[in-house]
Amino acid sequence: QVQLVESGGGLVQAGDSLRLSCAASGRAFSHYAMGWFRQAPGKEREFVAGTSWSGGLKIYLDSVKGRFTISRDNAKNRLYLQMNSLSPEDTGVYYCAAKSDLTSREGREYEYWGQGTQVTVSS
Repeated sequence: QVQLVESGGGLVQAGDSLRLSCAASGRAFSHYAMGWFRQAPGKEREFVAGTSWSGGLKIYLDSVKGRFTISRDNAKNRLYLQMNSLSPEDTGVYYCAAKSDLTSREGREYEYWGQGTQVTVSS
Protein backbone atom coordinates (compact mmCIF):
# COMPACT_ATOMS: atom_id res chain seq x y z
CA GLN A 1 0.00 0.00 0.00
CA VAL A 2 1.08 3.58 -0.68
CA GLN A 3 0.24 6.62 1.42
CA LEU A 4 0.20 9.98 -0.35
CA VAL A 5 0.22 13.45 1.18
CA GLU A 6 -0.04 16.59 -0.93
CA SER A 7 1.23 20.04 0.01
CA GLY A 8 1.99 23.38 -1.56
CA GLY A 9 -1.47 24.66 -2.36
CA GLY A 10 -2.62 28.16 -1.54
CA LEU A 11 -4.26 31.38 -2.67
CA VAL A 12 -2.49 33.16 -5.52
CA GLN A 13 -3.28 35.74 -8.17
CA ALA A 14 -3.70 35.09 -11.86
CA GLY A 15 -0.31 34.80 -13.52
CA ASP A 16 1.44 33.52 -10.41
CA SER A 17 3.15 30.17 -9.94
CA LEU A 18 2.83 27.37 -7.41
CA ARG A 19 4.68 24.12 -6.88
CA LEU A 20 2.72 21.22 -5.48
CA SER A 21 4.44 18.31 -3.79
CA CYS A 22 3.24 14.82 -3.03
CA ALA A 23 5.09 12.79 -0.41
CA ALA A 24 4.78 9.03 -0.73
CA SER A 25 5.39 6.36 1.88
CA GLY A 26 4.82 2.65 2.09
CA ARG A 27 5.59 0.41 -0.84
CA ALA A 28 8.31 1.35 -3.30
CA PHE A 29 7.34 4.66 -4.85
CA SER A 30 9.37 3.96 -7.96
CA HIS A 31 7.14 1.00 -8.79
CA TYR A 32 4.17 3.25 -9.51
CA ALA A 33 3.07 5.53 -12.27
CA MET A 34 1.81 8.78 -10.78
CA GLY A 35 -0.77 11.36 -11.67
CA TRP A 36 -2.18 14.72 -10.64
CA PHE A 37 -5.92 15.32 -10.76
CA ARG A 38 -8.05 18.27 -9.76
CA GLN A 39 -11.65 18.93 -8.87
CA ALA A 40 -13.27 22.34 -9.06
CA PRO A 41 -16.44 23.15 -7.10
CA GLY A 42 -19.46 21.64 -8.80
CA LYS A 43 -17.36 19.87 -11.41
CA GLU A 44 -16.12 16.36 -11.91
CA ARG A 45 -12.58 15.40 -11.11
CA GLU A 46 -10.28 15.76 -14.11
CA PHE A 47 -6.86 14.51 -15.04
CA VAL A 48 -4.13 17.14 -15.07
CA ALA A 49 -0.81 15.36 -15.59
CA GLY A 50 0.75 11.93 -15.36
CA THR A 51 4.18 10.37 -15.38
CA SER A 52 5.60 6.89 -15.75
CA TRP A 53 7.51 5.18 -12.96
CA SER A 54 10.81 6.45 -14.35
CA GLY A 55 9.59 9.94 -15.18
CA GLY A 56 10.49 9.38 -18.80
CA LEU A 57 6.92 9.58 -20.08
CA LYS A 58 4.76 12.56 -19.22
CA ILE A 59 1.22 13.35 -20.35
CA TYR A 60 -0.87 16.46 -19.77
CA LEU A 61 -4.34 17.88 -19.99
CA ASP A 62 -4.36 20.05 -23.11
CA SER A 63 -5.24 23.22 -21.21
CA VAL A 64 -2.16 22.97 -18.97
CA LYS A 65 0.42 22.04 -21.61
CA GLY A 66 3.24 24.55 -21.62
CA ARG A 67 2.24 25.90 -18.21
CA PHE A 68 2.43 22.87 -15.89
CA THR A 69 5.30 20.42 -15.48
CA ILE A 70 5.08 17.11 -13.66
CA SER A 71 8.23 15.58 -12.25
CA ARG A 72 9.28 13.01 -9.70
CA ASP A 73 12.27 12.24 -7.51
CA ASN A 74 12.24 8.53 -6.79
CA ALA A 75 15.15 8.82 -4.36
CA LYS A 76 13.07 11.18 -2.22
CA ASN A 77 9.70 9.51 -2.82
CA ARG A 78 8.32 12.78 -4.12
CA LEU A 79 6.05 13.83 -6.95
CA TYR A 80 5.83 17.47 -8.03
CA LEU A 81 3.64 19.69 -10.13
CA GLN A 82 5.12 23.03 -11.14
CA MET A 83 2.27 25.33 -12.17
CA ASN A 84 3.03 28.57 -13.98
CA SER A 85 0.81 31.28 -15.45
CA LEU A 86 -2.07 30.22 -13.25
CA SER A 87 -5.58 31.32 -14.13
CA PRO A 88 -8.85 31.24 -12.16
CA GLU A 89 -9.83 28.19 -14.22
CA ASP A 90 -7.06 26.27 -12.46
CA THR A 91 -8.80 26.64 -9.11
CA GLY A 92 -9.65 23.39 -7.37
CA VAL A 93 -8.50 20.69 -5.03
CA TYR A 94 -5.45 18.95 -6.44
CA TYR A 95 -4.86 15.27 -5.75
CA CYS A 96 -1.92 13.04 -6.42
CA ALA A 97 -2.57 9.41 -7.21
CA ALA A 98 -0.60 6.22 -7.83
CA LYS A 99 -1.22 3.24 -10.05
CA SER A 100 0.58 0.13 -11.15
CA ASP A 101 1.79 -0.33 -14.70
CA LEU A 102 1.40 2.45 -17.24
CA THR A 103 0.36 6.01 -16.54
CA SER A 104 -3.19 6.88 -17.51
CA ARG A 105 -5.66 9.75 -17.79
CA GLU A 106 -8.39 7.61 -16.22
CA GLY A 107 -8.85 8.28 -12.54
CA ARG A 108 -10.64 4.98 -11.99
CA GLU A 109 -7.41 3.14 -12.84
CA TYR A 110 -5.50 4.73 -9.95
CA GLU A 111 -5.26 2.66 -6.80
CA TYR A 112 -4.08 5.15 -4.20
CA TRP A 113 -5.05 8.77 -3.58
CA GLY A 114 -3.98 11.58 -1.33
CA GLN A 115 -6.32 13.86 0.59
CA GLY A 116 -5.77 16.82 -1.72
CA THR A 117 -4.48 20.37 -1.46
CA GLN A 118 -6.52 23.46 -2.31
CA VAL A 119 -5.38 25.80 -5.05
CA THR A 120 -7.27 29.06 -5.44
CA VAL A 121 -6.41 31.53 -8.18
CA SER A 122 -7.97 34.96 -7.96
CA SER A 123 -8.47 37.19 -10.98
